[in-house]
Amino acid sequence: MNTLSETLPKEIKGRAVVLSVDAMGGDSGPATIVAGLKRFLAAHPDARVILHGPAEVLTPMVDKPWAGGRVTVRHAPDIVAMTDKPSQVMRHGRQTSMWSAIDSVGTGEGAVCVSCGNTGALMAVSMLRLRKVEGVNRPAIACLWPSRNPQGFNVMLDAGADIRADQDDLLTYALMGVSYARNGLGIARPRVGLLNVGVEEHKGRAELKVAHDLIGRAADRGEFDYVGFVEGGDLPSTKVDVIVTDGFTGNVALKTGEGTARLISELLRKAFLNSIMSRLAALFALSSLARFRRRIDPRRVNGGVFLGLNGTVIKSHGGADATGVEAALDLAYRLASSGFSDRLAKRVATAAGLAQDVVPVPDTGAPPSDEDDQTP
Repeated sequence: MNTLSETLPKEIKGRAVVLSVDAMGGDSGPATIVAGLKRFLAAHPDARVILHGPAEVLTPMVDKPWAGGRVTVRHAPDIVAMTDKPSQVMRHGRQTSMWSAIDSVGTGEGAVCVSCGNTGALMAVSMLRLRKVEGVNRPAIACLWPSRNPQGFNVMLDAGADIRADQDDLLTYALMGVSYARNGLGIARPRVGLLNVGVEEHKGRAELKVAHDLIGRAADRGEFDYVGFVEGGDLPSTKVDVIVTDGFTGNVALKTGEGTARLISELLRKAFLNSIMSRLAALFALSSLARFRRRIDPRRVNGGVFLGLNGTVIKSHGGADATGVEAALDLAYRLASSGFSDRLAKRVATAAGLAQDVVPVPDTGAPPSDEDDQTP
């Protein structure tokens, strides 16, 4: 089965890739971020990092031989707490590490911003500093969901950028998701499914039924295949490549999947430690168990990509450990080194225009004219 590093595009790197990293956003503080950064830099000798946060805290942590002068500390004295409201951060957050990290992408100094911080604040500041692509109403977070497809992953969006999404937003999500799957996973003609409580066309909320029609009508011009409604059980399936939903549903699904993966790992561990015979069985199956554990480990695909902005921002889990931070940095590196941001921005702009083209004219309540009456 392919890994993320095998599915994302690779290009010859003629210059260093510079990532902009918020060091203060994680639940465990900067130590975990720096631990993941250390592992990441060891695997990517051409990478450079701008690390944002209090200089007096970060400088001693990265002034080490392993950094090799490849980490630049950008002083930002304030921190965005997980409890801070986005509006509060937008008014008073200019001196925070999050704001500074996003600004580096806005000025072109860094290629991609990575933060483990407050999702709402990260999205709000990203929209303020990077601006939305013209025609995009609500940006979305796209995450990679382990699947049985050849590429090893499916794209799901929105994973929590905004709990609301009407039919027009869902159409735009579909088109942005197609762009991500095409550029990020190398799928020439992605298959799109709309998450619902059933696959029957009569099921679901009114906006889902309208979105179902809009996405279907956009498929040919958008160069993707629309498979229709899909259910929760289809998230890891070979039926689709892109799953579209609102941020509330997507975030619940994402957290549920991660919790289930951890539960399975814990139950297996307890089962194999239950007796001498089970311990012997575990010893014989050690390599297979290691592959299984790695396959379902949610840390390997840590990092949701904000789509619909004029710049690339990756949201890592607040509780990510060093492995999760390394995975988010690896994703940022590969997207940056492939020129993903520029290509995606162009495709999203095209997608937004296509979304406007296929949205039907709203009903004004006026009676139909004779020409509109097609009744035989």
